[in-house]
Amino acid sequence: MNAYTRFCAALSRWSLRAAVLGLVTLVICVQWQVLGRYLLNDSPTWTEPVALLLVLYITALAVAVGVRDAGHLGMESIVALLPRAAQRVAEALIHLCVMAFAVLLGMAGWEWLSLKWDEPKPMLGVPEGLDYLPLVIAGVLIVLVCIEHLIALWRDTPVQEAGV
Repeated sequence: MNAYTRFCAALSRWSLRAAVLGLVTLVICVQWQVLGRYLLNDSPTWTEPVALLLVLYITALAVAVGVRDAGHLGMESIVALLPRAAQRVAEALIHLCVMAFAVLLGMAGWEWLSLKWDEPKPMLGVPEGLDYLPLVIAGVLIVLVCIEHLIALWRDTPVQEAGV
């Protein structure tokens, strides 16, 4: 494995672990909400907005890992019917299209983050722009893994799954 692949694999492992930690935190928040509402008759106001924020970050990290490990939707059956040289071109085009989408995702996320950063989030007091930070994170991570896939395609080597 070259240094860039090791970097992307480590980033993918970190992202997956952070998503799992976020998922555990999400479950705890929801359980706290249920406990407060039905047992204590005093529903905490912060649990729902925190849970919604966690869903955004979990999704962003998991999507990036899914793109790296080729867990996203694809048209492998059509590409598999092509000759090997055409398969490589099709795969490169797919990665370039995904990368273009990720760049647009990150840029739009950055624009919204910048616009909403000064607005406080009700009940939490954190910037409303934090809702858009996952778009930037996902965009950057997906661009990095698309570059890794293109390098692997050029070298004719498979991308190894990161593992946990």
